[in-house]
Amino acid sequence: MSPPSKATQAADVDEAVAAFAAGDPVLVHDFADREGEVDMVYPARSVTPTDVATMRNDAGGLVCVALGPEVADAFELPFLADEIGHPAAESEHLGYDERSSFSLSVNHRETYTGITDSDRALTISRLGDAAATPETTDFAASFRAPGHVHVLRAARDGLSGRKGHTEMGIALAEAASRESAAVVCEMLDDETGEALSTTDARAYADRYDIPFVEGRDLVAALE
Repeated sequence: MSPPSKATQAADVDEAVAAFAAGDPVLVHDFADREGEVDMVYPARSVTPTDVATMRNDAGGLVCVALGPEVADAFELPFLADEIGHPAAESEHLGYDERSSFSLSVNHRETYTGITDSDRALTISRLGDAAATPETTDFAASFRAPGHVHVLRAARDGLSGRKGHTEMGIALAEAASRESAAVVCEMLDDETGEALSTTDARAYADRYDIPFVEGRDLVAALE
């Protein structure tokens, strides 16, 4: 099979940005020599309990909310590894990157346990709301930690500094003129227990009419 043309690659990115602008999910494959994973990526502010159920049942990975660096700064959200005084927090042995993007895990204060689809959707969508108006949001008054939604901090230099799903989600949000908050959730294979192959992820995208975009194309267009 011949590689996709530049026109096809550009069309994939345009379709992904348009879907994101409309509040719809996108499937993003990072790089075969990095994580080699496909993530479901949603604009956080648009996420519903049904979307959380889809990520839980059809993706199966960890549901996280990526925030842009300016938003994370406004909320005084640290890199979690910097706050843990324990040898286990050392990240030098990560096989795919120099450091983890994890910050705090949170629940919105109006949730109960925080783990149900409705509770997580509330936390996620309210994180999206907060990212739209970071300068007027009292983060601690709205969210409590620890919780059931993991927050990720995007690299300060965006895709120039790090090319993970965290940064690609935020780049999609910026290109779509959305708030700087994106949900990312890895797609896993029920049979192998490993990351879902790109072939199977593309088949899923075709079945449900969800845009699929390669990370290299997204980076080339949005970096």
